[in-house]
Amino acid sequence: MTLDELTSTLSALFGEQVQSLAAGSFQIETPQFRLLVLLSDDQSWLRVLLPIAPAQDAEPYWEQLLESNFDLTQETRYALHQGVLWTVFQHSMAGLSIEDLQSVIQRLLALRQQGLDEIFNTFVDKRIRQIVQGAKRQGQSLEATMQTLDRFYQEGVMGDLAMGSQSRSETMEAWQRQLRRLWDEVES
Repeated sequence: MTLDELTSTLSALFGEQVQSLAAGSFQIETPQFRLLVLLSDDQSWLRVLLPIAPAQDAEPYWEQLLESNFDLTQETRYALHQGVLWTVFQHSMAGLSIEDLQSVIQRLLALRQQGLDEIFNTFVDKRIRQIVQGAKRQGQSLEATMQTLDRFYQEGVMGDLAMGSQSRSETMEAWQRQLRRLWDEVES
């Protein structure tokens, strides 16, 4: 890919939203996102970056983010820089096709749209599996495990004591759905 091909591809994708920052550096600013496209000084290497969330919001999920880098993010990666969680793509310009660049930009935008939701869901799923595994090791039934969780919420061990009854009820229903879903899957 040449610089001209990069410029025309970005223009085709984003029109007048493409701003040239410096030679070989672009920013695409929309109400939904800010995408950065940066070339190395010798213009042989391309980096495309998109901020996802403040690092402090992502901190509880470092393990899931790294696992996603290994299993799910394909050619893109999660990265941390200057207190921000980014989704990043890096590639040599010589080996990059226009189609690959278009595809990777769509992938970055999809990861941006997911934000931390998928990562959070993976985190919660893993924790619920640990709860099921622990309950089964103690010989508890599904019903006894649900009663224990309900008691934890009533005592303020989990959740907020000031949580209204409607909110607490919705939370417990979500826990019960997840426990029922995973109970037979998880081995003790």
